[in-house]
Amino acid sequence: MSKFCFVIPVYNHEGAIAETLGSLDTFNLPYILVDDGCDESCRKELQRLEKSYGSQVHLVIHQVNGGKGAAVKSGLRAAKELGYSHAIQVDADGQHSPADIPQFFEQSKKFPRALICGYPLYDKSVPKVRLWGRYLTHIWIWINTLSLKIKDSMCGLRCYPISLVVNLLDREFTGDRMDFDPEILVRWYWNKGELQQVPVNVSYPKDGVSHFRGFEDNLLISAMHTRLFFGMVTRTLRISRLGLKV
Repeated sequence: MSKFCFVIPVYNHEGAIAETLGSLDTFNLPYILVDDGCDESCRKELQRLEKSYGSQVHLVIHQVNGGKGAAVKSGLRAAKELGYSHAIQVDADGQHSPADIPQFFEQSKKFPRALICGYPLYDKSVPKVRLWGRYLTHIWIWINTLSLKIKDSMCGLRCYPISLVVNLLDREFTGDRMDFDPEILVRWYWNKGELQQVPVNVSYPKDGVSHFRGFEDNLLISAMHTRLFFGMVTRTLRISRLGLKV
């Protein structure tokens, strides 16, 4: 039987996190909030929410900022220890619509071993530079998987089958920052993990807090594409020698 929770990585989103939780309250699910080395003001807000929500909130604390990927990994491992079967990853800044979440429950119940990933339907608030940057990443993902299967690899709204994904994380390297979301999907695909994709509405709040570090994160993402590319080449050569399909 499926047992769901929300996993939400948080880094200095003190102005948005309470509203984000409030928008999800209708689902009456536990929250695993990961304080990824937040400043004091955000840490106090998370502690306030933990006290307000009681046992519904489980707070994981990183003393030092490790990045979104590191926070999601900690959240998934905490979810596994707490006995949950599926975790819905939601961004803390409120860019995802709660109206899209029921389809993740539906798909996950139909395909309990599948990773359910959103692909975004943007409104006019999306920054153009981000939009074009995403398409560049899409091209690299298609190259590194030799497939067009993955529609979008960077959407932060997804549902993980916890045990299967944590087992993959324990076996294979994945980045700890903005490179995590696309890399885990490629490695999941390489390991023949079942993937379902659903459309989700995405808007960028005018006062939203972005922690995308232009130079540093683009460098990390480039490094991620490079290691995946060479991993794809090695994997393809190995499979070809065995006479198997990629």
